[in-house]
Amino acid sequence: MRRTDREVTDPEKIQDIVNRCTCCRIGFNDSGEVYIVPLNFGYQKNGDTYVVYFHGAHEGRKIDLIKKNPKVGFEMDTNYKLAEADIACAYSARFQSLIGNGTMEIVDGNEEKLIGLNLIMEHNTGKGAWAFDEKMINAVTVFKLIVNEMSCKDHL
Repeated sequence: MRRTDREVTDPEKIQDIVNRCTCCRIGFNDSGEVYIVPLNFGYQKNGDTYVVYFHGAHEGRKIDLIKKNPKVGFEMDTNYKLAEADIACAYSARFQSLIGNGTMEIVDGNEEKLIGLNLIMEHNTGKGAWAFDEKMINAVTVFKLIVNEMSCKDHL
């Protein structure tokens, strides 16, 4: 990171920023083209590793790309605010953001799908312990990003 004065390394602050984010943008490599998808998410930490869960349709470009090349990049941001100035080049932005890369996997088995769906719901609603019937579970594909590398920036 070029601006080390804005780098966040404290694990608790990083987790606080992740908690404030509402959208994770995934960048897939589609035969040399970048395909970016904004997604709702939920996550858990396994030790120092973030595992980020998503859900979607059983088929489509995302699923095809996960199967073809599971290596992805991601971005999350929050607290954006334009910092105005008197001249154009003095304008700036205030924000907190995370970028990184990892490996995407399709979740097999209803037990982990339930974990992922509950984490997504809890992250987006603040409420946990949701009930899903088998028809609902079977209607979606749950996939997860295992984060390999991440950097965090705070410019508030």
